[in-house]
Amino acid sequence: MSDVVTEMQRSLTPVLKPFSWVYGAGMRVREKLFNRGLMPSWEPPVLTVSVGNIGWGGTGKTPVAGWLLGWAETNGVQAVLLTRGYRSKAVSLPYEVHPEALAEEAGDEPLMLARDHLKAHIVVDPNRTRAGKMAIKKFQPDLLILDDGFQHMAVKRHLNLVLLKPDDLIGEWNRVVPAGSWREPKAALARADAFMIKTGPRGFERLEPFIEERLGHLHKPLFTFQIQPTGVRRVVDGQTALGFATESYLLVTGVGDPEQVQRTAKAYFGYSPVDHMIFKDHHTYTKYNVMNMLDRARKLGCKRILCTPKDAVKLGPMCTEEFWQFNLRVDFGPSTIAKDTTFETWWGRRYGAFDLRRADRVEYEADLQARRAGEMTELQEPDDGKK
Repeated sequence: MSDVVTEMQRSLTPVLKPFSWVYGAGMRVREKLFNRGLMPSWEPPVLTVSVGNIGWGGTGKTPVAGWLLGWAETNGVQAVLLTRGYRSKAVSLPYEVHPEALAEEAGDEPLMLARDHLKAHIVVDPNRTRAGKMAIKKFQPDLLILDDGFQHMAVKRHLNLVLLKPDDLIGEWNRVVPAGSWREPKAALARADAFMIKTGPRGFERLEPFIEERLGHLHKPLFTFQIQPTGVRRVVDGQTALGFATESYLLVTGVGDPEQVQRTAKAYFGYSPVDHMIFKDHHTYTKYNVMNMLDRARKLGCKRILCTPKDAVKLGPMCTEEFWQFNLRVDFGPSTIAKDTTFETWWGRRYGAFDLRRADRVEYEADLQARRAGEMTELQEPDDGKK
């Protein structure tokens, strides 16, 4: 959400607050209906984890979902990610995203994940129950990931990862739409199994009092992470480099938090972009946009145009040799469990525990079926002619 919209919401809080109460009450009623089974829900037969948030955008859901897909690849776990595919125009649903798909068809973030994780299956469908059932039957996965799934209670999950922005714990705390950016009131946070917040060690120290005050009573772990550049890659041919060797560059973004991208670029290169062209999140780029970027770069004397991986997917074949994107990785930091217990450690233990329970259940069900089969055989055996 832009700073302009946020300031407008805060200035109109007295007017908008009653509407927030009504909306929040409606969301609480909806949650109760699902909890009591009065609204239909489906429980997948494999470990299902939701990567979601309480508010709008900018929390790092896609990088975290991507990290889970990468973890699955490394550990020989077959993973499927279910996403509604915001602004996608799929020809049919459910839609399996292939690396060669068009961004307009698949959606920018699903396509980016499909290209980065070739062993995973990315399925687009607003009806994630339908998509999930198809994925279970077709791919027989070990892990199901619900992208932006915290409010999507029609699919039951075994773990709820709730991502927060630092401001969610401070200025935006419990500010429900339309008076703020939150999709649900603070009571919904009780559904979380763990919280994740995109900040570094220093930011975590500053947030610790707010974490304890706002979330301490829930007794759920909170993990920190950062999205760090590891280099740059030219979009058209994949040529990589550590940086631009002090050459000036134009920054172009169409993401939820463009200021964060600019801060990241400055910190990585050691100097700021000459200019920053900002488009709205999920913007559909046109040839006209690209021509404006090239013209702007030429007038500023920039031979490089830097964008995010998400932008690179949307710009696609319109890119020229001037366009570069960041190579990014997710780094985990301290948590409320312990300074050296990161999300990666916690996640590995949780997955292992579920895997053991699943193995025990499979063994129990096999034993139960064998005993039932034995009982049926005994009932069907002849009685040696005795009457």
